[in-house]
Amino acid sequence: MKALVYTGPERLDYQDFADPVVPEGSHLIRIDSVGICGSDMHAYLGHDDRRPAPLILGHEGSGVIVGGPRNGDRVTINPLVSCGVCRACKSGRDNLCESRQIISMPPREGAFAQYVAMPERNLVTVPDGFSMEKAALAEPVAVSWHAVKLGLASMGDNLSETALVIGGGAIGVAAAISFVAQGVPNVTLVEPNDIRRVYLEKTANYTVCHPDQLGETMFDLVVDAVGYDATRATASKHTRPGGVILHVGLGGGTAGLDIRRITLQEISFIGTYTYTAQDFRDTAQAMFDGRLGTLDWTETRALSDGAQAFSDIRSGRVSAPKIILKPA
Repeated sequence: MKALVYTGPERLDYQDFADPVVPEGSHLIRIDSVGICGSDMHAYLGHDDRRPAPLILGHEGSGVIVGGPRNGDRVTINPLVSCGVCRACKSGRDNLCESRQIISMPPREGAFAQYVAMPERNLVTVPDGFSMEKAALAEPVAVSWHAVKLGLASMGDNLSETALVIGGGAIGVAAAISFVAQGVPNVTLVEPNDIRRVYLEKTANYTVCHPDQLGETMFDLVVDAVGYDATRATASKHTRPGGVILHVGLGGGTAGLDIRRITLQEISFIGTYTYTAQDFRDTAQAMFDGRLGTLDWTETRALSDGAQAFSDIRSGRVSAPKIILKPA
């Protein structure tokens, strides 16, 4: 098969690669659409020791089952493969599984390829008429759906009327639409990149602005979808007393939080990563039902042009929050 292979820092080669082995209980999936994630970018830059070259990256996929009793079924892929028997899995928190694996990280190759093998339990059927490009968004949206759910649960009986999302990438946009879908009436997303912000302002059903426009406004819930020192400082500043900070971004750094203020004003801080299998299914259903909007904030390119797509993302030339790659 053809695959886009990470071969070293800032090197991606479109080349022949061995077809995946399909274990018992798994299906061979012909990839239709696969998104570029921030974690793929970290690996591409050589910043992720968990993803050594050579490796097929990509974990935000949708496709069609090839062979077997489900031949031809359209599916979206939950890339997190959990054991099902550990304490976390049995308690419904399989995202914390002790032996969790994810495609795009050894020993599992990723979905920047024509084919990938996945267990039956990791596949969600995509209804007829729902685009496969949008179906590939189930994974990144599930990350934010899970975070928003955690934040609302943490607030309990307290009013959750306002939310701030820091960062207009796919995870940030997914957080904003998840807040709207889960009943938060006033949602604001801040994005400093002019190209991205203007793009989002055209169709967003939430407020989009530059971070400098926040002033002294306080919010009940704040999602940091970036994860740098500066964005953590913004989150600390704009969370109201008794509010919740949801830290999803993995940008880097260790500073930024106003620990004194968080302590004195009983602000909850929740680190949140990935999602449970049930969250993934719930997210996919919300997408299919139209509760997460039109999901039209993507740009599509050929998988063979993936190296250029990574370069364009790094340089800030891409207006859409998500690039979807399409194998030939």
